[in-house]
Amino acid sequence: MPAHSPVRAETDVRPIAVITGASSGIGAATARRLATERFHVVVAARRADRLAALVQEIRAGGGQATAVPADVTSADDVAALAAAVAELDGDVTLLVNNAGGALGLDPIESASVEDWQWMYDVNVAGTLRVTQALLPALDASGAGTVVVLGSTAGLIVYEGGAGYAAAKHAQAALAETLRLELSGRPIRVVEIDPGMVRTDEFSLKRFDGDEQRAAAVYAGVANPLVAEDIADCIAWCATRPHHVNIDRMIVRPLAQAAQHKVHRVL
Repeated sequence: MPAHSPVRAETDVRPIAVITGASSGIGAATARRLATERFHVVVAARRADRLAALVQEIRAGGGQATAVPADVTSADDVAALAAAVAELDGDVTLLVNNAGGALGLDPIESASVEDWQWMYDVNVAGTLRVTQALLPALDASGAGTVVVLGSTAGLIVYEGGAGYAAAKHAQAALAETLRLELSGRPIRVVEIDPGMVRTDEFSLKRFDGDEQRAAAVYAGVANPLVAEDIADCIAWCATRPHHVNIDRMIVRPLAQAAQHKVHRVL
């Protein structure tokens, strides 16, 4: 048996969950959690070394996991992801479109067009590419679920956040439209919109590695959400009886009463 093959009994064929952006943060936490829910998790992201470590960790805990390095902005990578998933035993019943991100916090007057294009390509077109590629398998399973990891930025705008908010609004429109278009077919569409979530990389990426600016986002907030909180929400939605569709879940930390109102103790 190849070293990379999961060790399992012949009868232990589990439903397959595909998670994009799974090399860190919410994606990695979701893979860990879904593995405990007896999914065979397929983790996809650009950083192969991170994926390999995650797969090793999940398998060491008795779970089933497969790594497929892929960039959701690449049509070829997404096609290869779908092909790799098709080679696995089990039905593809869950897709978690988690890959995304923000760049910058500049006003529209001086914002980078390239940053806006990147945010749209990853958050919106990336979700589109992967969803299109895996819809046939989700449909064939007879009980598919598409999770779109949005943001409260997809529901309301804020100064400096126009590029990210525009991308997340578009992603919300994609999710809502997909639900309408799939009506009558056995595929649920779930949109989860987190507020303030502290992860290792989101704000660092947004501020081009500036640790001081990244830390300031969470300054004085005693308990922001963490990746495991969102993974718990995703797992709960995905494991409801299939006739139950959680159309949209908005989740914020207690300290964040609204997008613009955060209780801080400084």
